[in-house]
Amino acid sequence: MKVRIPNSGGAGNMNQMLKQAQKMQEDMAALQQDLEQREYTATSGGGMIEVTVDGKHLIKQIKISPEAVDPDDVEMLEDLITVAVNEAVNNAVKTSEEEMGAITGGLNMPGLF
Repeated sequence: MKVRIPNSGGAGNMNQMLKQAQKMQEDMAALQQDLEQREYTATSGGGMIEVTVDGKHLIKQIKISPEAVDPDDVEMLEDLITVAVNEAVNNAVKTSEEEMGAITGGLNMPGLF
């Protein structure tokens, strides 16, 4: 018994899908490069601590206001820096996910971003 599969566009349809996939891949690569060049800044302690990271999540700069430095409370300064770093990295991740999601249509593509 033979099964017949209806022709639904065949090679032409497949070529169109491949072109769309290639375009999406090119768009994602360009966006990834752009995202890696961007900088994300966050503050904590009412602006006493300011941290800037790049799109690769590397710290580019930390600014500490003199008022934040209390030799008797180093732990507070450490906490403020940690909060600012985490917020800056989270901003970079969120931006990347949102902008990549716009290209991929919300598809989860592990390892790409």
